[in-house]
Amino acid sequence: MVRKKFLSGIFFTVLITFPFIVNSQDGGTPTGNNRNDAVKVYLDCRRCDMNYTRREIPFVNYVRDVKEAEVYVLVTTQQAGNGGDQYTYTFSGQYDFEGMNDTLVYNTNPNQTRAEIREKSTNMLELGLIRYVARTPLADEISVTHNENLETAEVKDRWNNWLFELETSPRFNTEESYKRIFLSNSLNITKITPDIKLEIELDQSINRQKFIEDSVTSIYTRSNKSIRTLFVKSLNDHWSAGLRVNVQSATNPNYDLNLEVMPAVEYDIYPYSESTHKQLRINYSAGYQFSNYIDTTLFNKLKNELFRHELRVAYQIQEKWGWINVSLSGSNYFHDWSKNRLELNGFIRLRILKGLSLSVNGEIAYINDQLNLRKGDLSEAERLLRLKEQATNYSIGGSIGLSYTFGSIYNNVVNPRFDRGGGGFNRFY
Repeated sequence: MVRKKFLSGIFFTVLITFPFIVNSQDGGTPTGNNRNDAVKVYLDCRRCDMNYTRREIPFVNYVRDVKEAEVYVLVTTQQAGNGGDQYTYTFSGQYDFEGMNDTLVYNTNPNQTRAEIREKSTNMLELGLIRYVARTPLADEISVTHNENLETAEVKDRWNNWLFELETSPRFNTEESYKRIFLSNSLNITKITPDIKLEIELDQSINRQKFIEDSVTSIYTRSNKSIRTLFVKSLNDHWSAGLRVNVQSATNPNYDLNLEVMPAVEYDIYPYSESTHKQLRINYSAGYQFSNYIDTTLFNKLKNELFRHELRVAYQIQEKWGWINVSLSGSNYFHDWSKNRLELNGFIRLRILKGLSLSVNGEIAYINDQLNLRKGDLSEAERLLRLKEQATNYSIGGSIGLSYTFGSIYNNVVNPRFDRGGGGFNRFY
């Protein structure tokens, strides 16, 4: 009980005080990939690949506040009659560019791959921004085919590249014999520069269910609190070093307190500068794990101090023929190499021939490292409601999809009438 209160105290103390600590650093040495005199752009696009966009269009400043932007870009999409999509880019000038507005449209067809659409939609965005860039001192450095090695200068950033994201998600439903309340809170803190990457994620959730039957009330609660941190230092265009520190308290996996400290090193066969197109990363981590359990485990433990390591290989590529994302990882404990785990995850989307596409999504895991399992049998409610982790030697899941489209590829007409979404004009890609 003391540890639970202590962990909760850490969670809310960090939640409240961290922004003020970072704020006190404002006004320091400017950092980041910003450029003096560049156009400030706010891109309102929920599903854009921002890493790819920033790399392909490096001659503007991307801002996170609409009020700070000189150009506001809204990207929306509607389904076209040929089964593709019509993307609409609405450019609105602000401040010095007040009154300079424009609208560009780009139509896809169902035969295009994700990589093709991303490339062409980013080109459309680039073309729309040129008219604004042409009215700045950067115009002398820009041509229709921009220089990808264009160096950027630094300008002052009040937040020094720190980014904060708060989210809360309360949900509930009630019936005569059943009531449920679910509450989820999270705080994400990141700082990303070419040299370092820092991510801090704080999560808290509680799922409380009440069953009423014949005047008998049964209440079941599942809760989770965690702090996950990742720090990465760039060594060169292929090597990186990092450290993961995770703290968790959760009822399902039987953790009153679980602490993991895992130093790691990563090597990318391809240069990181090509990461938006292809990656082949080899990541190795080894470290310490301390576990304080809620209930006695199958191995008659209430506490455990362990050392383990993990090797992960991840491959990702996006080309005109499709997209592949596959990872293979294996881990085990040093004190007993038979306590191990092997996982394979993958998503593949292939363009087989014109109009025919195949997508496969799957995961499979061999599991033999559940040192945290509770001793004793589970009740029916604990098993059905997944209140406590259950023993298993494997996990398999997946899906497969096959699509074929034929007919006219020149139908660019958009007609949103009777759209099931009830307003297709606001559906983002």
